[in-house]
Amino acid sequence: MTRDGSRTSHYDFELPADRIAQFPTERRGASRLLVVNRSTGEISHRQFSDLAQLIPAGDAIVLNTTRVFRARLLGVRDNGTPAEILLLRSLGESVWEAMVHPGGKLKPGRGVKIAEDFAVEIVSTTERRTRVVRLESRLPIDEAIEKYGHIPLPPYITRADQSDDAERYQTVYARESGSVAAPTAGLHFTPELLDRLSANGVRRADVVLHVGAGTFKPVDTEHPADHVMHEESYVVPARTAVILNETRSNGGKIWAVGTTSVRTLEAAIDDDGIFREKSADTRIFIRPPYRFRAVDRLITNFHLPRSTLIMLVAAFAGYELTMRAYAEAIANEYRLYSYGDAMVVVGDEENYLLGAFCNRS
Repeated sequence: MTRDGSRTSHYDFELPADRIAQFPTERRGASRLLVVNRSTGEISHRQFSDLAQLIPAGDAIVLNTTRVFRARLLGVRDNGTPAEILLLRSLGESVWEAMVHPGGKLKPGRGVKIAEDFAVEIVSTTERRTRVVRLESRLPIDEAIEKYGHIPLPPYITRADQSDDAERYQTVYARESGSVAAPTAGLHFTPELLDRLSANGVRRADVVLHVGAGTFKPVDTEHPADHVMHEESYVVPARTAVILNETRSNGGKIWAVGTTSVRTLEAAIDDDGIFREKSADTRIFIRPPYRFRAVDRLITNFHLPRSTLIMLVAAFAGYELTMRAYAEAIANEYRLYSYGDAMVVVGDEENYLLGAFCNRS
């Protein structure tokens, strides 16, 4: 059967467990960079610091400045057994939407003790089986979360968070708190690299998309169109819209740093092809076939099999080339996933305008 990216099973690949990065590189920015040219099909190997040589003056890079907060609360139930609360989003004051474990035991009316002065009450169950919880503390709630919460490392990192993760599982330009997962392509950037890009005439444009836990949810339907996409909120500031419109009008290219920046730009661009200041929610699901209008180049990490993220990359680079690039990375012992190495997709886009828009809501 032909594999063309139209089925979820087409995105399966085997990865030795030791290729899943459990820790970041010793120095931020010391990662490898797989360069994929979608015009020629050429794949080459560089270092992430070489990015300054790849992005020409007059182009713009788009950074997601969301900040990961200490969303993982570890505690005990009333009977003393362990329990976990993963905060997803604030619903106002001390009330939050959260994922809980064990889900079958944490029903409305039950509680979890996080610390002597911090507890969680389960209020109700939502339609999507998450919980509405109330946080109770003598401290201001934000202070209690910061004091007792843990960095919510991805589930494929099979260790407890450590003190270094508070800094390394965060981009150097993170500002607005609200994510439960990092926009991982940005983890490779250092202040020095950002300064070099600026000195070279590359413009920086910031957006915000708060990453939810749904980013790790695999597509569990064989037809991707049947997958229910998670909702995330984004902001495109007025200054960013100006930079992107000027870049395009001057013939420059827009480089999206990470799939979150791609989703923000593709959801936000207006039907007339103009960027404007905007704040909204999106469930956009970018997969083949998809015609990109907002993004010309993509900087990204390597993603899980069957994930919406690898499908986004396949929509941008082409399915066959994407899977070949993953095979090349695995054969050359790249480190994969959040703390792993990076990939950049370059080349003219004309040969890869792959069809109609998919779920731009």
